[in-house]
Amino acid sequence: MSFSPAPRSEHAYPAPWDDPAARPAEPSDPAPNAAPGAPRRRGRRPLAARPSAGDAAPVWLYHHLTVSGPAEPVAAFAAAARGAGVIPWRLDTDRIEEDLFHLAAAQPAGRRTLSIAGCHILARQFRARVEAHHARAVAQVGRAQNCPFDLHALLPVPGDILALGSSHPDALAWLAAHWGITDRLRQVAERPATTTGRRLPRGHAVVGYGFFTAGDIPHAAIASLAARWPALRFFGPVPRPAG
Repeated sequence: MSFSPAPRSEHAYPAPWDDPAARPAEPSDPAPNAAPGAPRRRGRRPLAARPSAGDAAPVWLYHHLTVSGPAEPVAAFAAAARGAGVIPWRLDTDRIEEDLFHLAAAQPAGRRTLSIAGCHILARQFRARVEAHHARAVAQVGRAQNCPFDLHALLPVPGDILALGSSHPDALAWLAAHWGITDRLRQVAERPATTTGRRLPRGHAVVGYGFFTAGDIPHAAIASLAARWPALRFFGPVPRPAG
């Protein structure tokens, strides 16, 4: 069994303009820029201590995954793999508002364009937008099927882990152990006209996916899926940096 991966990004607050159902990307498309996540008080640095925009961007990797086998199990797998492409993390919106207020208010008075009261208003407005965006995304879980290969649909994150938030050390450890990556797949697309490179036996079928990850390879997830679907073969090319 082999397979292909993508890069990893610093967890960030889910901005309201982030689209959880982003347009699928091919290797020639630009890689994603930031990964939505959810903050918690423990195990997280404050905003001011995080890397600045001048720090090196994550190296995104583009992956191909090909699944083949008897037509009926392939079709069953493809149906089970469809989902919203969203991990329904719990958000600590109090912390989001607090961090944004301190970030805005920390600007020197001569450069700050908002009063302290204005900083509070800005932080509350941003929090409201984040909450609304997150609620819309979470509402898709278990209903939407716009993502053709959704790891949370296939290997769900347990509720007690989701409650920790996406940046909690225990949540990251669970993802690393069970998925091999510490964030959801990005810009997932079903690859048309996928082949295995050889003639398929009669009654067999193949399905292929392309997606990005942020630096890590989801070998753990693929190994679990191969064990759960023994009639299928999971394989793919060596991962390539997204360009």
